[in-house]
Amino acid sequence: MLSDGPAGVRGEDFDERHDSVSLPSSSALSATWSVDIARRYGQVLGQEARRKGVHAVLGPTINLHRSPLGGRHFECMSEDPRLTATLAAGYVSGVQSMGVGATPKHYVANDAETDRFTADSVVDERALRELYLAAFEDAITEARAWLVMSSYNSINGTTASENTLLETPLSSEWGFDGVVVSDWTGVRSVEAANAHQDLEMPGPVGHWGAKLLAAVEDGRVSREAIIEKVTRILRLAARVGSLAGFDPAVTEVPGTLDGALVAREVAVRGAVLVRNEGGLLPLDAAALGSVAVIGHNAEEARTQGGGSATVMPKYTVSPLEGLRTALPDDVTVTYARGAKVAEGLQPFPRKSLHNPVSGVPGMRVTFLDAEGKEISGEDRLASHLIWFGVGIPEGTAAIRMQTEWTAETAGIHHLGVRTVGQIALSVDSTDVFNGELEDDTDVLGAALFDPPQTVHSVETTVGQRVGIEALYQLPAQQEIPLTAILLGEETVVADPQAEIRAAVEAARTADVAIVVVGTNAAIESEGFDRKDLDLPGHQNELVEAVAAVNPRTVVVVNSGSPVLMPWLEEVGAVLLGWFGGQEFGAAIADILLGNEEPGGRLPTTWPAALGDVPVLNTTPVDGRVVYIEGIHVGSRLAQAAGRRGRRTAAAVRFRPGLHHVRTRRGTCAAVGSRGPGRRGARSRPEHRRTRGPRSGAGLRFP
Repeated sequence: MLSDGPAGVRGEDFDERHDSVSLPSSSALSATWSVDIARRYGQVLGQEARRKGVHAVLGPTINLHRSPLGGRHFECMSEDPRLTATLAAGYVSGVQSMGVGATPKHYVANDAETDRFTADSVVDERALRELYLAAFEDAITEARAWLVMSSYNSINGTTASENTLLETPLSSEWGFDGVVVSDWTGVRSVEAANAHQDLEMPGPVGHWGAKLLAAVEDGRVSREAIIEKVTRILRLAARVGSLAGFDPAVTEVPGTLDGALVAREVAVRGAVLVRNEGGLLPLDAAALGSVAVIGHNAEEARTQGGGSATVMPKYTVSPLEGLRTALPDDVTVTYARGAKVAEGLQPFPRKSLHNPVSGVPGMRVTFLDAEGKEISGEDRLASHLIWFGVGIPEGTAAIRMQTEWTAETAGIHHLGVRTVGQIALSVDSTDVFNGELEDDTDVLGAALFDPPQTVHSVETTVGQRVGIEALYQLPAQQEIPLTAILLGEETVVADPQAEIRAAVEAARTADVAIVVVGTNAAIESEGFDRKDLDLPGHQNELVEAVAAVNPRTVVVVNSGSPVLMPWLEEVGAVLLGWFGGQEFGAAIADILLGNEEPGGRLPTTWPAALGDVPVLNTTPVDGRVVYIEGIHVGSRLAQAAGRRGRRTAAAVRFRPGLHHVRTRRGTCAAVGSRGPGRRGARSRPEHRRTRGPRSGAGLRFP
C-alpha cells in the first residue's frame, strides 16, 4: 500500500475516523534548517505508516520554489537545492528507519501547478543538474530512497514517465535500485515501459495492462525491461516485509515517538521571527490584563495545505484556543474576526453536529442501491466526506447524509453543499436544491480541490438545531473513483468595514493585540498556482487599522509560502508560522509567551513587493515554461538582478554572504547557501539541536 502525503500519512482512505497525525508543512520543516528534526519528522511518518498498514509514504515533495506563485509550495521545502537535498535525505532516512519506503517526488522540474499534466519545463543542462536534479540527489545517494515518483510534466520535450532522466542520472549515476512509481495517471503510453518507469498508478486499468502485454509480445518492449521492473517491485516488497521468504530491510525500529509533541516542536523550531521592535516579544503573561486576538485564521487556522496531501487529524489547536489555554485565568481574552479569509462553504465544526439516527455526535451516512434500498450505513464524525477508490459498498447508486446542526449564533446562516454531480438538499424537511453541480474545469481531482457549491440562507436562534439531509447520486461511470461531498456553512460579511471597526475597538484598550492573518484554500492548494502574493480580503487593511490604535500589535502569518506584508514596519512584531500542523495554536502560544524560542530561518525569499520578484512565470506559453533564469533562483536571482528581498530573522534586507544573528548564547551564523551545487560547510543546515528556556521572564529572542 502506498499513501499520501508529505506531512502526514492518510492511509487507505480519507475517513476522519481513521485519524492521522498532521505535521507542519514542508516549508515549516525546511525553516528549521535541522537534519535532526527532518529525521524525526520522517520517523513519525514511518510510525504512522506502520500503524495504518502502509508500506510506502508518497513523500517528501522536494521540487524547488522557483517562483513564489507556485500554488503547492507549502508542500515543497525551499528555493535552495542544497537545503532541500540535505533535509530531504534526513526525512527519507527517518521514514525508512521504520521499515517503510519513502518516495521523493515529483521527479523532476515540476515546480508549478498550471497545466501541470501537459506543461513542458524547458531547462538548460546546467540549471537542471545544479538545481532541480541536485535537490533529489542526496535522498538517493545518501539516504537510499526505496521509491521515486515521476512527475506529470515534460522535461525538455519528453514527458517525465518516458524521459531518459529516469535512467541518467537516477539509475546509472546515482545507483537507484528502487521503484519509479508514476504520479496518478502520469503514465501516458506503453512507451514509458521502455524508460525506467516501473509502476503505473493507479491500477490496474491504465495505459499498461493488456496494452503492455501486447507491446511485449510484438517486440516494442523487451522482456528484459519487464524483468527488471518486476525485480525492482519485488525488491521493494522484500524491503518492506511483504515478500515471503525474505527478511525485511529493517528488523528493529526505533522507539515510539509522540507524534503530537514532534508536530509541536517542528512548529516552534520552524517559526520565523522577522520583526520584534523594542523587545515586544516574548510577552510577560503575569503583566497582562487583556489580550485582543484578531483574525479569521486565529479561530479557523490553516494547519495544512489543500489537495492530495490532506490528512484527517483527530484534533487541531487554533491560535485562539492555544492562547486561551496558555494564558492565566485572570487575563481577559477577546476575539474579533476582523476580516473574512475562508472562501466558500467550510465544514461544520464537529461539535455542532448531532446524528439524528444514532443520537451520537456527527452524521449518519447511508449507502443505497438503485431501488433506494439500504445496503449499509455508518456513523461519521465530520461533514466533509471523501471516498477515493474505497469505502463505498459495491452496488451503491446513491449516498444519503443526515445530521442536525446546532447554530452557535442567532441570525442569518448560509448553509449548503459542495460536490460534483447530482444532489438533493433539504433543510428542516424543506427541499432547497435538487439538481446537478457541474465541474467547469478539466483539472484532475477538482471534486476534491475546488468543487462547485449551492448555498441557502437560514435564520436561526442561538442553539437552534437545524435538520440537514442530502442525497447524492453516484455517476454511472468514473474514470477515477473519487467522490467528495461537503456539507457546511459559508461566512458572508455584509459590511467588511464594520468587522474592522469591531476589531479596532477590541484592540484599542487591550494590553496587546495579536492579529493572525493568512491564506485560504482558494490560494494555496494542489491543482492551481497563485495569481499574486496578496493576503486575501481586507486583511492588510485590518492590520494597519489595529496597529494604528495599539503599538503593541503582534502579527502571526499563517501561510505555507510567501505573502506580501506592506504593514511590516508599522507593527511591533511579526512571526511567520507557516501551516503549523495540528499543534499550531499551542506552538504559537509557546512562542508568544516565551516558553519556547522560535528557531526558524527563511528557506525561501519573501519579497517586499511583487515587483521585487524577477521570475514570476508559472503559466506555460504555447505549452512551455522556459526557465530563462538558468541557475539563478530566488535570492540568487534577486542578487543578479540588483534587487533586494527580505531574507533573515530580523527583517533585514538581503545582502550576499552569511548573516549573523545575535542570540542569547552569542553570535552564530544563519547559514545560507554560497552558490548552486556547492557543498562547503557553510552551505549545510545546522545539525545541532538547541532548546530555549521554558520561562518567559527576561527572555529576548534573536
